[in-house]
Amino acid sequence: MRVALFATCFNDTMWPETPKAVVRLLDRLGVDVEFPQAQTCCGQMFTNTGYADEAIGGVRRFVDVFSEYDAVVAPSGSCVGSVRHQHPGLADRAGDRGLRTAVDEMVPRVHELSEFLVDVLGVTDVGAYFPHRVTYHPTCHSLRMLRVGDRPLQLLRAVRGIDLVDLPDADQCCGFGGTFALKNSDVSVAMGTDKTARVAGTGADVLVAGDNSCLAHIGGMMSRQRSGVRTMHLAEILASTEGAS
Repeated sequence: MRVALFATCFNDTMWPETPKAVVRLLDRLGVDVEFPQAQTCCGQMFTNTGYADEAIGGVRRFVDVFSEYDAVVAPSGSCVGSVRHQHPGLADRAGDRGLRTAVDEMVPRVHELSEFLVDVLGVTDVGAYFPHRVTYHPTCHSLRMLRVGDRPLQLLRAVRGIDLVDLPDADQCCGFGGTFALKNSDVSVAMGTDKTARVAGTGADVLVAGDNSCLAHIGGMMSRQRSGVRTMHLAEILASTEGAS
């Protein structure tokens, strides 16, 4: 099985340690993952802000870059959600039947990280060791659009040394929402304040999620609050063998 890493432009630009962690993790599991260097943005930022026509080029590039792979794995529920739910409509908008066919063939092979591990590889214990108190925030795209369910929690529960605690009202949005946080900053901050209070109440040392965009929003607020809670992407915890003998 040929597997490609879709790092996503957000991670590649701001959180490169996350895609690197995916590579370390999959390598430990015996998966030879390739990184196609021609990859770029999935187009979600254009689509979400009303520039659908400008996003079509990103759809074409995605298909061109990844169509030769049996599976594509990405550490982002948001970007995988864009590929699955926005790319078909964008292909239709382009009026290109060939592009729509290529997208339809591509979509089932694109997986968010926890989906790939649990559903494709059939593993929950990935050999990780992380001796810290952790709570998990399910991001909106992974929860509502991809419906990853408890797959991330299955993976976290199998991590050795971890003290995994439930996050109250975990299914509530953190308030980021991409450009929502810019256009509706007061509401966004209020939602984020509720979320950070819930995180602080768990006594966790680390907040984990499957999207760095949400972690940036929550983590930024917790940093300004001097909460002492750090944020980590799911991939980084699963790749960790910290302190393991």
